[in-house]
This record gives sequence, structure tokens and C-alpha cells, in this order.
Amino acid sequence: MKVLSIIEIAGHPKEHIEEIMKGLIAKIKGERKVLRYNIFEAQQKEKIFHTFAEVEIDFSSFENLFGFCLDYLPTSIEFIDVKDIQIKREELEVGVNDLLLKLQEDNMLIKRLKAEILFMKQGK
Repeated sequence: MKVLSIIEIAGHPKEHIEEIMKGLIAKIKGERKVLRYNIFEAQQKEKIFHTFAEVEIDFSSFENLFGFCLDYLPTSIEFIDVKDIQIKREELEVGVNDLLLKLQEDNMLIKRLKAEILFMKQGK
């Protein structure tokens, strides 16, 4: 299945985030079947530079698509070559469970960081 994904990076300086994006695309190309990509020049908004890339990838399964989404956190995806999608229950379960695990891990990290910040504020 062909998917068009948008990947965004923000930071400073401009050259740094553009190099990071090039490296990220190279990494994706080494791991996935990238059909085409387009990296857009970084633009400054306030004091931060933002760049994004459109990456068209051919995925062999939903499990691979879910893995890509969890690894690279694209801003959005669009299915290009299909109107109706059929997915095996097991594939959907694996993908959703991986997503839930990632969300739980991130939630625990946020809670830990909030507790550390609160502790540091109380110590002042």
C-alpha cells in the first residue's frame, strides 16, 4: 500500500535542522521502500526554523506502517493507492497494542518529569 507521509522538524539553526532532515530521510530510505520524497527548505517562524518532507512509501503490511508511524511520528499520512482498506484483525491488534504501549511509556515519562519539576520547585 502506498502512503504519503509528512514529517516535520523544528529547531535552530536552519542548517542544522535541514541536515537532520536529510539524515532522517536517508535513514528511512535505508529501512523502507521509499518511492519518492521532497524536502522543503526551512522557514523561520519567530525564532525557530521549521522544515518538512513529503515521503511516499510502499508498505507491505499494516504492521510495517504502524512501525513506521511509531518510529518517525509523521504529522500525517494519506493512503494513495486504495479507497477501501481491509486489515486482518491480528495486524490491527498488533499495531494498536504497539501504539498503546508507546503512549503508556510516554505518559509515564511525562508524569516522572512533572514530579521532578515539582520537586525542584519545592526545593527552592
